[in-house]
Amino acid sequence: MIESYDFGAMVVDGIKYTADLILLPGRIKSSWWRKEGHQLALEDIEDVLQEDIEALVIGTGFFGLMKVSSEVSQAAQSKDIVLRIEKTKKAAQIFNEFAVHKKSAGAFHLTC
Repeated sequence: MIESYDFGAMVVDGIKYTADLILLPGRIKSSWWRKEGHQLALEDIEDVLQEDIEALVIGTGFFGLMKVSSEVSQAAQSKDIVLRIEKTKKAAQIFNEFAVHKKSAGAFHLTC
């Protein structure tokens, strides 16, 4: 569960992360990088979409500056994965709600 988020920092299960991260059922991929910093392309998240998940929550940053390509939405839809894209503060709340009853993943941009 995500305990807190503020610009540039997220606390998950008592551990503070200060770089973008991906939460998967049972594990965390820290220091997540994208090919282009404020663009999320399908290739940046393809491995997450291969996971056994029902929902994917994407946090686009404190101010929502990271843009998500339509290919990401199309790929999630083709796999029947519920996709929510929000500014990271709201995305963290949604992730916690989903994680209670769905196999969920989250990809979070922590700054901008």
